[in-house]
Amino acid sequence: MNLSQLCQRDILTVSAEASVRKAAEMMRTHHVGALALTDPEDPTRVVGVVTDRDLVIHLLAQDRTPQEQNIGAFSTVHLIRVPGTATVHEAVKAMNQYGVRRVFITAPNGRLMGLLSIDDLLATLSDELSGLSQALRMGIDLESSRTSPMFSPAEAGSMYLAQHEP
Repeated sequence: MNLSQLCQRDILTVSAEASVRKAAEMMRTHHVGALALTDPEDPTRVVGVVTDRDLVIHLLAQDRTPQEQNIGAFSTVHLIRVPGTATVHEAVKAMNQYGVRRVFITAPNGRLMGLLSIDDLLATLSDELSGLSQALRMGIDLESSRTSPMFSPAEAGSMYLAQHEP
C-alpha cells in the first residue's frame, strides 16, 4: 500500500494573510490539527503549514495576542514532501528525520495530492496488527479444535522416559 492510498485528499487551506483567530476557528469547526497556508496572490500554491501545536507554542506560550499578526507569522514554511508512491516506512522515516507529525504527499508531477498524519499511519498500522492478531488466534483455535491427537499412546504400546529433564 502506498501513501497516495492513505493520505487525506481534502486539505483545509487558509490564506497566509488570514487572522490567527480565523485559522483557529477553522481548525475547531473542521476538527483538524493543521491547515495548509496558501499564497495570498495564488490560492493554489501552498506556502506553509500551521498546526494547533504551533499556535500553542508560538502564540500562547509567548503571551502574544491573536490580533497582533496574521497566521503566516506562526507557520512552518519548510514543507516536508513525500511521494505518493512511497511506503509507510518512508513516511515514518521522513517524520522522524524532520521531527514532524504530518507530511505532504505529492504526485509524480510534484503537485500536492494530500496530507498524511501520524493518526492516519496509526489507524492503518493498527488495522494491519489486528489482522495479524486474528490470524494468530485462528491458528490457535484450529490447533485446539483437533479431535484426534497426533500421537496415540495406545497404538504405540508402553513408553518410558529415558531421561527426565526439568
